[in-house]
Amino acid sequence: MTGRLLGSVRSRATLAATLVVAVALVVAGTAVLLSLRSNLIGQAGTEAERTARTVATEIAIAPAGEPLSVDNDEPVQVVDEHGRLIAASGDLERISGTGTDAVRPQPSPTKATSAQDSDDGDDDADDVDPAASGDSDDDSTTEPLRPGEISEHTTFTNGTATLDGESGDYRFAAVHVEVEGRGTLTVYAGAPLSAEQSAVKTALTVMLIGFPLLLGVVAGVTWLVTRRALRPVEGIRGEMAAITASEDLARRVPVPDTHDEVARLALTTNETLAALEASVERQRRFVADASHELRSPIASLRTQLEVGAAHPELLDLGGAVQDTVRLQDLAADLLLLARLDAGERPGEKRFDLGALAREQAEGRAGVTVRAQAVEVAGSRGQVGRVLTNLLDNAGRHARSAVAVTVGREGAWAVVAVADDGDGVAEADRERIFERFVRLDEARSRDEGGAGLGLAIARDVAVRHGGTLTVDRAPTGGALFELRLPSVQ
Repeated sequence: MTGRLLGSVRSRATLAATLVVAVALVVAGTAVLLSLRSNLIGQAGTEAERTARTVATEIAIAPAGEPLSVDNDEPVQVVDEHGRLIAASGDLERISGTGTDAVRPQPSPTKATSAQDSDDGDDDADDVDPAASGDSDDDSTTEPLRPGEISEHTTFTNGTATLDGESGDYRFAAVHVEVEGRGTLTVYAGAPLSAEQSAVKTALTVMLIGFPLLLGVVAGVTWLVTRRALRPVEGIRGEMAAITASEDLARRVPVPDTHDEVARLALTTNETLAALEASVERQRRFVADASHELRSPIASLRTQLEVGAAHPELLDLGGAVQDTVRLQDLAADLLLLARLDAGERPGEKRFDLGALAREQAEGRAGVTVRAQAVEVAGSRGQVGRVLTNLLDNAGRHARSAVAVTVGREGAWAVVAVADDGDGVAEADRERIFERFVRLDEARSRDEGGAGLGLAIARDVAVRHGGTLTVDRAPTGGALFELRLPSVQ
C-alpha cells in the first residue's frame, strides 16, 4: 500500500514540497536562533560594559586613600594589577569567568612583605590574564594609562555568578582604570544572560510547535493543488481506459481549457487516436478490398474447374491459367504491401538504375529508353517492381508510344515514364496512388488490374527516401517521375 501511495505523482510532489520546505525552515530557524542569540549576548555585553565603566569612573574620582566599595545589583569585582580582589558586590557569593573567583576583598599587604608580595604579584599577574579567556574588541597594544584614566578597550567573557542565593549565567566586561596610589585596577561587571536564554528557548519552542503545523499546511495545500492540477490527467486516463475497453477509436479524450502541458498532452493523444483510427480504417478497407479482389478470380477459376470436371470438352484451360496468374500476381502484390507496411528496410545494395530501366523495358512494344548510368542504393527487386508497374500502367493507357528516360539532377536519380494517352486529371493525381483505386470503373479487370500497382510504386519510392509524382507529359498523356537519392 505504501509503495502504491508513493507511486502516485501527487504523493511524490507533496512529499518533495514538504521536504524542501522543511529543509528551508530548519536552515532559516537555525539562522534566526543564532542571530537572536548573538544580538542578545551583544546587548548583555553592552550593559555589562556600561556597568563596568560606571564603576571605573566612580573609582577614578574617589578620594585617594579612601577604601573602595561597590554598590551594584549585578556581580562586580575590582582587581588590582596583582590579581588581588580589593572590592566586590555585597551580595556576591560565587563567581567564575573573571580574573579571580574570590568574592571577598583580600587585605592589603604589609610594608614588610611588600617586596615579597610584589614578586608574588608579578607571578600572579603572569598566571591571571583577564583577556586570555575573552574576546577583546581590539587586539592592539594598550598604551600606559595616566592616573584617573579609563582604558578604551573592553574584554568580554562568559561565566556564572551567585547573588543572594540565585545563580545564573552572565556576560562579563573587563575595563582597566589607573588609580593614583593603587596602580592599574581591573573592573569586572556582569550582565545576566537570562533574557537571552529565555528568548532563545521561547523562539525554539515556537519553532518546534509552529514548524510541524506549517509543514502540515504545506503538505495539505500541495496535495490539493496537485490534485486539481492532475484532475485533467485522470480524465484523460479514464477516457483512454474506456476507449480500450470499448475499442471505439472514434472517441476522444477531453481537452482542458488551460493551454498548458496537460492540454497539449490531450491534443497529442487525440491526434494519435485520429491517426490510429485512420490506420485501422485503411486496414479494414484494405482487407475488404483484398477479399473482394481475391474472390473474383477464385470464383472464376472454381467455376471453370467445376465445368471442366463435369464436361472436360468445355474446359477453358487458357482462362483458368489466366485467372491463376492474375491470382498469383495479386497475392504477390498483397504480400509486398504487407512487408512495406511492416517497415521492411530496403537494404543498401548499389545498382545501376539506367541498366535496370533498360532491363524492365526490354521486349515491350512501343517503348523507347534513353538512360544514363546512375547508381542508387536499396532493393533492386523492389525498384524493379516500381518500374514494371509504371511501364504496365503506361502501356495500358498509351495510344502508341511510351518513353522512358533516366538521368541525374543534382543529388537525385530521376526516372521519367511518359505515354501519349489521355493523361490524368489534376483532381485525380493523388487519388490514383491510393490502394484499390481505378479511375475507369468500366475497364475490364483483365486490363485494369486490381488498383495496387501505383500504390506499391509510391510506397517503395518513399521507403527508399524518394518520391513518385504524376504530371502532364509533353505529348498530352501522363508523366510519372520517380526520384531516388543517387550514389556518387
